[in-house]
Amino acid sequence: MQTGLVFPQTEISPDPRVVRDYAQRAEELGFTHILAYDHVLGADTRSRPGWTGAYALEDQFHEVFVLFGYLAGLTESIGLVTGVLVLPQRQTGLVAKQAAEVQILSRGRFRLGIGIGWNAVEYEALGEDFSTRGARSAEQIEVLRRLFAEESVTYEGRWHHIEAAGLNPLPEQPIPIWIGGYADRTLRRIARLADGWICARRPDDRTRAMLETLRGYVAEAGRQEQVGVEGIAYYRGDLDELRHQVEGWRELGVEYLSIDAMRAGLQGREHIELLERLREVVGQGVS
Repeated sequence: MQTGLVFPQTEISPDPRVVRDYAQRAEELGFTHILAYDHVLGADTRSRPGWTGAYALEDQFHEVFVLFGYLAGLTESIGLVTGVLVLPQRQTGLVAKQAAEVQILSRGRFRLGIGIGWNAVEYEALGEDFSTRGARSAEQIEVLRRLFAEESVTYEGRWHHIEAAGLNPLPEQPIPIWIGGYADRTLRRIARLADGWICARRPDDRTRAMLETLRGYVAEAGRQEQVGVEGIAYYRGDLDELRHQVEGWRELGVEYLSIDAMRAGLQGREHIELLERLREVVGQGVS
């Protein structure tokens, strides 16, 4: 099980030196990847008294492609994962260009995790349709794979029209596309289209059942290749509880795990100071 870290987006600091030191220390300690959550715009809850979303205007987010372009030049081996990029609120061709660039600049260390998101406010502000996001994401994945692989692409779909156009430079190797989400239709989409599932749940019986369901859908889709799984373990100040979650994910047999230490009362460089203790807890899972 390859063990990485959820980048503490809302708490790490806007200071580029802290961002650099966090990534370099994670790499020194042997964590295999950094997974970054994604939001572009936060909702101002002062005008939305019934707001129930996880993040709002007050929550800081580094933009994931810019962040990974920065970290690609400051690190040597640690993987870079979007987990997850809200794909349907973005233009597909631009995502393809940005993802290919991160893959090239990081020398093949990038994994593109995508999802459809929940924040209608963000979709509206970015000029995209919230209601069609699921079906549109499936077409986007098809377009992304072709743009990553083909010098010149001609494509006619419901939402995309491309006439003899392509990326330059192309990534030297395919960019893995993973999907996050829990709805049954999402699991079916993963089974048909994705290289893996990012599961931001705890490793309980319900998650085990979802894994079994996903594997059944993969078999139904007639796929021979393995669909990977990445779990998330949450540190909220209790290392023993974290250890319990890590062992739970090991028992479920997932290939990847990321440790999320947000909402544990830490800020800025305190997240860097925590890394060695996290390394001790998950040591045998870090390569």
